Order: sequence, then structure tokens, then C-alpha cells
Amino acid sequence: MSAPSPYGGQAVIEGVLIRGRRTLALACRRPNGEIYRYREALDSPLQRSRLARAPLVRGIVVLWESLSHGLRMLMRSADVQLEGEEQQLGSAGGAGIMAVTGLLAVLVFVGLPYLATQALRGQVESSLALNVAEGLVRLALLLGYLFAISFMPDIRRVFAYHGAEHMTIHAFEHGDPLAVESVRPYPTAHPRCGTAFLLLVVVLSIVLFAFLPRTNLALDLLARLALVLPVAALSYEVLRFGAAHETNPLVRAIVVPGLLLQRITTRRPDDAMIEVAIASLEEALAGDAVPVARSA
Repeated sequence: MSAPSPYGGQAVIEGVLIRGRRTLALACRRPNGEIYRYREALDSPLQRSRLARAPLVRGIVVLWESLSHGLRMLMRSADVQLEGEEQQLGSAGGAGIMAVTGLLAVLVFVGLPYLATQALRGQVESSLALNVAEGLVRLALLLGYLFAISFMPDIRRVFAYHGAEHMTIHAFEHGDPLAVESVRPYPTAHPRCGTAFLLLVVVLSIVLFAFLPRTNLALDLLARLALVLPVAALSYEVLRFGAAHETNPLVRAIVVPGLLLQRITTRRPDDAMIEVAIASLEEALAGDAVPVARSA
């Protein structure tokens, strides 16, 4: 079994974020055409604590760090696009956006499917049937949301940078040079993608939520919210296992739906986008190559 590569990332505004072993790296295309490069040391519990690296726990840590680092670098990439202008978003604005986005996600993807199926309680007595229907509504909402935003021009550019990030990681994992011509042939889908993770979370929640009793609105929603982190942790382990056993037929059957979904969330990038993704990975590799200072 081969260990999954420690390098992965996400698309930001006109750029790519890459997380390495000890480095967080960002590269963005400036409005003047130049590439902005940034890197910082990654301070993570995964580097210090065995508990944080334990199965099921590590998934929650990675999820939180992906959200916090991702939003912070998203705000930085937005500021790069606003260079020379008076208004920039800053950390306070980013925290506000994260809070509002999180609340909306809970309302739409947890509350709305529950309320929609609870309205059928008089016609359907089985909690199992209602819970399965709730999960299918949640899945339909996720797919519909991703499909709808994929038509927005700005989002299509983000999805193209998403594809560039995956292609660059593929080239690196196969030992190819970090050059546009070496990256260009690779697919835009990758088994360790966050899109595949989201799909797994929704599918596993259908299975695990199916057996929850339905009592009242407050308790039912609290139970679902309480299970979000365990479901996410389990999904991370499944995704990690799949990345290490890509050739196994059973694993492929689990991974393929996530790869198919990336036909929506990734686009073929142009060469300029690939250059940015390469720059981000180069920064991550350069940061990881710096010797760690030892205390006396």
C-alpha cells in the first residue's frame, strides 16, 4: 500500500492554494499578468500530536484546517485582485463571510431536507423511509447547487484553476517535471478531491441518518448536526483509503462517483492557469525543503 501524497490544495480567486508537509503556499495571477507567490510555515496539530493523527480524529482536524486556511487564502487572493484599490476584505470580513456561509449551509443542506420530508409525516409513517428521502433530497440539493453555479463565468474560472491544481498534483505524484507541457496531459479529476469528500459525506449521512428516530424539530436537527463531524471523519478515512488503493476494483467503485462529480467542479485550464498551479506547488516544495530549526 502506498501512502497518499501529502500535497493537495484548492482553487481560489485566479489562483491555487497548495498545502504541503510543513508549508501553506499560494499563487495567484495578478491583474497585470504577473504571478503573486506567497508561502508560510504550517502550524498544525497534525505535526505535534499523535491524537490529532489518530484515525477518525485526523479527518476532523483536516476538515477544520481546510476550512480556516482555505478561507484565509481565499481572502488573500481576493485582496491580490484588489491591489491598488482602497477597499480590501481583511480577516474580519473573512470571518463574517465564513459565519454567514456556514449558517446558510446548515439551513439549506440540513434544515431544508428535514423540513421537506417532515411535511410528509402524515402520509408516510416510517421514519426510515422519511430519513432516506431526506438524504436523497440533500444529495439532489448538492448536485443541483454545483451544477447551477458551474454556469457562472467567475465560478467556471475557479473550476478551471481547480482542474489545474489536480493536474499539477498528478504530474508531481508521477514524478514528471513541473512544466506546463508535462502537466497538460493529466486529467482534471483526482481521487483525493474535496468534491469527492462532500459526496461521500452526503452518501454516508444517508446511511447513518436513516436509523435516527424522529421526535421533534429541535432534537432531530440537533441529532443531525451532532453527527456531521463523525460522518465527515469517516468520509475522510474512506477517501484516504481509496487514494492508497486506487487499483482495487471495490475501491474504484467507491471512488468513481466522486471522479464523475468532478466533471462539474473542474474545467480544463489554459496554460496560464497551469503556470499558476505549478508556481503554488513550487512554493510548497521550497518551503518544505527549508531545514526545521531545532531548539537547543
